[in-house]
Amino acid sequence: MVDLSVKINSLSLRNPVMTASGTFGYGLEFRDLVPLEEIGAIIVKGTTLEPRQGNDYPRMAETAQGMLNCVGLQNKGVDYFCNHIYPEIKDIDTAFIVNVSGNSPETYAACAERIDALDRIPAIELNISCPNVKHGGMAFGVSCEGAASVVRAVRRVYHKTLIVKLSPNVTNIADIARACEAEGADSVSLINTLMGMAIDIERRRPKLSIGTGGLSGPAVKPVAVRMVHDVHQAVSIPVVGLGGIMTAEDAIEFFMAGASAIEIGTANFIDPTVTVKVKQGIADWLERHGCQSLSEIIGVI
Repeated sequence: MVDLSVKINSLSLRNPVMTASGTFGYGLEFRDLVPLEEIGAIIVKGTTLEPRQGNDYPRMAETAQGMLNCVGLQNKGVDYFCNHIYPEIKDIDTAFIVNVSGNSPETYAACAERIDALDRIPAIELNISCPNVKHGGMAFGVSCEGAASVVRAVRRVYHKTLIVKLSPNVTNIADIARACEAEGADSVSLINTLMGMAIDIERRRPKLSIGTGGLSGPAVKPVAVRMVHDVHQAVSIPVVGLGGIMTAEDAIEFFMAGASAIEIGTANFIDPTVTVKVKQGIADWLERHGCQSLSEIIGVI
């Protein structure tokens, strides 16, 4: 038997395959389609301190080898999660991680503090690609100072495993990763979506309601692999890789580039059972190549 277990600070996972936030709901929506216990961790949809309606429709557009979205973090807020979702997921035998978003360090921290009190939620993932309302709407994750301010505020009140999800829309993602590590991040995950745009040439207007959106899917994978490699070289904390993973072979690339675990996002819309297929494919690949554990290939490039 190949050992697929991984550890991210105090977070132990039986296998390295996670679902990316926003592509798997709260996990409950998929329980009739895939055995949730076979997934290493489920990262639930973005959660904010207060409820959000999200952006107007249309908010998704298909592209060559990917998709654009501008959903806008639609959710019912952290209190709804704690009171209604948490009781339904807390006894499912896999790790549930909450993706936390905000518009100021204070709102990030307040949301994280409420989740900290939930015994069966072992980790959070901070989405620092959100706009900073106090500084003209520039995303926290595009500067070292902005990223550090969020991690610092959350680290003060959050005591479990803290993963920070990095934006690729920056000059040097390794610098952002180092800033997060310095403020106490236990891990970084990357990449979040690349900014893109699609135009309806017959209607002469953007295909998305707000004009631009986040590009995900196979088209972004080479960018993601390169950034994971760069960040793995720059920090000592574990790296979680995501961006266009469709197959076990895609996942192996990320491991070799330095990822300790991976997240699958857009592929869930195509095949809701893709996570367990990729998990099995990773085990098969390792066995064929004479590896006893996943750790043997992490960062070999």
